[in-house]
Amino acid sequence: MSRGNIRMTKAALILVLALLAGSQEPAQAEEKGWGFGTDLGFISGTTNNTVFALNFQADYYLAKEFSIGPMFQWVPSGDLKQYAFAGVARYHYEVNDRVNIVPFAGIGFIHADLSSSSVDRNDTSHYIPLGATFEYQVSPKLALANTVMLNLYDINFSPAPVRDTTSVAVFFGLRFRP
Repeated sequence: MSRGNIRMTKAALILVLALLAGSQEPAQAEEKGWGFGTDLGFISGTTNNTVFALNFQADYYLAKEFSIGPMFQWVPSGDLKQYAFAGVARYHYEVNDRVNIVPFAGIGFIHADLSSSSVDRNDTSHYIPLGATFEYQVSPKLALANTVMLNLYDINFSPAPVRDTTSVAVFFGLRFRP
């Protein structure tokens, strides 16, 4: 990783930690707990164009409207194999009793491996997922979800056929609350 990537990763990590350390009212005991989600969808703008992807997440609810936890994004097929892992903070805004909007931001690392007839390269970089999930509550603990995400990173295959710095993902899935 270059010095610029390391500085950007440190700055983003400091920002996430500052957001987490910000003033939050103490949560009620019944609001805390683990939730999880799973998605499938597509990522466009990668070095291999649009690719199928899976997304997994876990959320620890510090309060009813705020959660933190890991997120794992996996591109399992085609010439591009990609693994991204990030710690993510989410704010759960309830529009009404059925609809939630959940903006999120995170920081982590991404590894990409491009293997085709002309190229066999891999690289690891910082990873900053930014996005929002739109949830429709089927029950108090289950929601249908649609996520739109901007992925920021700096994948540089050397010698580079293409430098890859951003992609956009659209996922559909389920969310389970505590």
